[in-house]
Amino acid sequence: MRSFLRLTPFRALSFDLDDTLYNNKPIIAAAEVELLQWLAQHFPATTQYSQDDWRQLKIRVLAAQPQLVHDTSATRRAVLYLGLKTLGYQDAIAVKGADDGLSYFYDRRSNFRVSVEVISLLTQLSQRWPIVGITNGNVNEQAIGLGGVMSFVLHPGNGVRMKPFADMFVKAAERLALLPSQLLHVGDHPMTDVAGARRAGCQAIWLNPGFGQVAVKSSGPLLPQLQVSELAQLKQLL
Repeated sequence: MRSFLRLTPFRALSFDLDDTLYNNKPIIAAAEVELLQWLAQHFPATTQYSQDDWRQLKIRVLAAQPQLVHDTSATRRAVLYLGLKTLGYQDAIAVKGADDGLSYFYDRRSNFRVSVEVISLLTQLSQRWPIVGITNGNVNEQAIGLGGVMSFVLHPGNGVRMKPFADMFVKAAERLALLPSQLLHVGDHPMTDVAGARRAGCQAIWLNPGFGQVAVKSSGPLLPQLQVSELAQLKQLL
């Protein structure tokens, strides 16, 4: 554990999820492939589209509806709808297909369990402080085993902006009835987690490297209070 700034007393811990508590990249990659297979089965015309075609549709959707940038689920639904409509499917079919496709993807991207070691660590920490999640993603925290150790998990969308915006940090502190400075956030990303937490008035621990990543030298525009190279080092807080 490396110290950059003085850690002041805190009363709760928040955690990023993707790439902080597990390696998210292979999970998302597998879910993307499974979604394409599901689409091919239920909407055969989609075999005309490659993954790059779907990415281009996403660019079109976000250009037309920039507010969706803070809602990954709404974005995916809109992309699926546009793709099906562009391929000639009737509106009602495209609407239902987009909803069903999103549900299928949501299920597949949450088809794993956080490791026993990480759950054990969070359980130990939760015996001393409330533990919450603050994520830019849309994983189902109950399905992956975090429901029993986290008081709640915040996701962006419905007017709540993604990190590094302060929205979820402030909302977490309010729900915990704390000052932002009393919330200590742990995350792998120097911008969304460290700078986001610091700008919101919270304290930060930078996990470097995150799961499935290599260590980087720069901590971003703002220093964290602490840096750890693996989550197990958080036991030193106890």
